[in-house]
Amino acid sequence: MRTAAAAPPTAILVDKPAGPTSHDVVRRCRRALGGPKVGHTGTLDPFATGLMVVLVGRATRLAPYLSGLDKTYCAGIRLGARSASGDPEGPITVGGAPPDADDLAAALRGMVGESRQRVPALSAVSVGGERLYAITRRGGEVERPVRTIVVDRADLMSYDPMSGVAEVTFRCGAGTYVRQLATDLGEALGCGAYCASLRRTEVGSLSVHDAVPPEAVGPGCGTDPLSVLGHLPRVDLDGTAADDVAHGRAVPGSDGDAQGPVALVAAGRLLAVGQAGSGVVRPTVVLTG
Repeated sequence: MRTAAAAPPTAILVDKPAGPTSHDVVRRCRRALGGPKVGHTGTLDPFATGLMVVLVGRATRLAPYLSGLDKTYCAGIRLGARSASGDPEGPITVGGAPPDADDLAAALRGMVGESRQRVPALSAVSVGGERLYAITRRGGEVERPVRTIVVDRADLMSYDPMSGVAEVTFRCGAGTYVRQLATDLGEALGCGAYCASLRRTEVGSLSVHDAVPPEAVGPGCGTDPLSVLGHLPRVDLDGTAADDVAHGRAVPGSDGDAQGPVALVAAGRLLAVGQAGSGVVRPTVVLTG
């Protein structure tokens, strides 16, 4: 039986169901794999479903190269009501009359681009060393941080003005709270809104269509971490260079003009991620040893 220390670096695309937290999913994967170190690259709220990139063993060190990728969500937005949490947890109160389709589409177009977003009161952001959701749930009030976000797409896929239920596809940058987008949309329209359902369908170019449910995770599941780093330039190493990288030594760059992180590959597998610049590549995360 493979021990936790011997667990190979692996990436697994998992389709999270509604209900469990992202931590619950990671814990289940860890048990199913026999106890190795397991992490993920982006939290989903308990009510949300969809793609989680789960990293195993030394591959957990690769999370910073994935957490900043753009993401795509399919959001079910209920207009004409407000939720204190921005999602089905509530409490939910009645708002104004839902807008017509043209007004809704126009408001969504206005959300595209760079803007400033105040993080939700029930979020895991730390304020003064304490999670914001913990402060909120004990009745405390603090100034919620404001962040710059980018929304590339906000497409109205379907809408029923009678029920006030819309399906919207968002493509947005890292750090964007979609339930806050729903809340802000409702306030812009004057009727209130909240995110009734949420599904993450893409992380970068990775798709939930290639993911497995948590119960399907087990020994032998997953792929070489190279499969989730397709957004990085690739440098293929010969035997001598691979040995140097495995020992943390810099190697010559491929063209001398590459900059930033690159995937260092030996025999078709990810050996390390390095930082390219000034004609050399210096390993920053080595997956062997």
